[in-house]
Amino acid sequence: MTTLKVIELLAESETSWEDAVQNAVTEATRTVRNIASVYVKDTSAVVEGDRVVSYRANVKIAFVVE
Repeated sequence: MTTLKVIELLAESETSWEDAVQNAVTEATRTVRNIASVYVKDTSAVVEGDRVVSYRANVKIAFVVE
């Protein structure tokens, strides 16, 4: 039987939501092994004036517990 654990992260990017998700996964791999999936729970953006200046992704990362 495989057991998974899920953590929730909020990541940011100045480029796109996809890049924000990748940043979350990249940061998680620094301390977590065996990442199995990432679920994008929510997205948002920071606006200054009439421009989007950063993208945020709230994600859940699932990984196999050894």
